[in-house]
Amino acid sequence: MIEVTPLTLQGPHAWLAPLSVQHHDDLVEAVRDGELWNLWYTFIPTPERMHAEIERRLLLQTQGSMLPFAVIDPATHKAVGMTTYMNIDCTNHRVEIGSTWYRRSVQRSALNTQCKRLLLSHAFDTLGCHAVEFRTHWFNHDSRNAIERLGAKLDGVLRAHQIAPNGSLRDTVVYSIIASEWPAVRSHLDYQLARPRLAH
Repeated sequence: MIEVTPLTLQGPHAWLAPLSVQHHDDLVEAVRDGELWNLWYTFIPTPERMHAEIERRLLLQTQGSMLPFAVIDPATHKAVGMTTYMNIDCTNHRVEIGSTWYRRSVQRSALNTQCKRLLLSHAFDTLGCHAVEFRTHWFNHDSRNAIERLGAKLDGVLRAHQIAPNGSLRDTVVYSIIASEWPAVRSHLDYQLARPRLAH
């Protein structure tokens, strides 16, 4: 069995810190950058719901199904988003990386690549995961493209999988990276992070 416990992960372009209520004000400011909650195909909290969302994620952490992080921009030392290990399956050595969002001003920068590099490295190199999963809405093309750029492969589509906040049914696209693919994916991510055009 794997054991997933709170920790801090750091890279040149992003830090991942255990989520806490102390990140609330930064995250409210971050979610207002682009009014991210208006994206109908995502589950991003409004400023008014940020405290409840932090508490929800921390409750799931106590239940052992989620390990939530605040994404910190090293340039400002401020939280600019959230990400998690979720649907943690300690017995089968699997985790999902998800419930991720970033303020608009850092999207399409090296920050997301760095976060995924840190989380994947910890999952495969430290925890010994057999597979890491990613899930997103069928209509979230930005997310699907970003997941595919990581090197994850399509597992399939869970049709009518969840009821979205607006009442529509979500088709969930499922991707994964398995342990045997990690060395190539790691080389690809390191190459992407070394490219000056991606520097944040």
